Amino acid sequence: MKITLRQMEIFLEVAQVGHLTKVAEKMGLSQSAVSMSIKELENIIGYKLFDRINKKLALNEKGRAFAEAIAPLVSKLNDIEEEFKNDENNGELLIGVSTTIADYLIPPIICDYMKTYPQVKISLKIGNTKEIVEMIENGKVDMGFVEGNVDSTVIKQEVVGLDELIVVTGDKELAQNEEGYYIDKLLDKRWILREEGSGTREVFLTHLGDLAAQINLFLELRHPESIKNMLIQSGKCLTCLPRISVMKELERGDLFEVKIKKLKFERQFLLVYHKDKYKTSLLNKFIYFTRMQLGKILKR
Repeated sequence: MKITLRQMEIFLEVAQVGHLTKVAEKMGLSQSAVSMSIKELENIIGYKLFDRINKKLALNEKGRAFAEAIAPLVSKLNDIEEEFKNDENNGELLIGVSTTIADYLIPPIICDYMKTYPQVKISLKIGNTKEIVEMIENGKVDMGFVEGNVDSTVIKQEVVGLDELIVVTGDKELAQNEEGYYIDKLLDKRWILREEGSGTREVFLTHLGDLAAQINLFLELRHPESIKNMLIQSGKCLTCLPRISVMKELERGDLFEVKIKKLKFERQFLLVYHKDKYKTSLLNKFIYFTRMQLGKILKR
């Protein structure tokens, strides 16, 4: 007897849910069929894969190792089946996008793509860089666009563009110094930064190096729009944000760039996906389209 794809799918569902009854309902099977499938799988492997704890099935050490080994295989086989079942211009893509890209870069690209391929459905999952990486690691999105560093052994990454971060404030007088400031002369002022896990925050603090410990962190906010509003209202605070995210405020005179001497904040926009992800022709076509469009936008 050999392990079947169906047995692996049932096993992974039980591993995630922990209850045979709920898995049976979700997969349209009887509870006995789910139980039998798990028993047959354990007989083939020669080990128990679950412990029963508080009336719930929990993976044991063998089960965890088996789940980690087969999850990418099952995902890849399902992707292959989906591709050959559907036309390459039909289907659904789950795309993870970090906050800056979601707010200022991806919307017109998605609109253009869906006008060109109206049969394709695109669902965006928005979060900071750390959250998008976790979604990819857990198979919750097909791919993602993020800023900043990605520290994961299972993620592949490709550079799709460069972005400049600048220091801005609502204090016009502070920004009038044409010669600029050395960054250490500004660290005692009140700073508002993105939350931990944000690519913008990570790039800024990484460029500061040892000086990062000296920053007077006044407030942490999750969204760039919230930070900009706080700067406009408070007047005396500073932050570091992507230039692309503050262009309108700079043009209107709501915010002002503070020039920094001998220090430039740059980062890469990255296309990221799981190393075991099977890239269908639909996904490849979307990647090519977005890479071309991002390149045009970032060169403006």
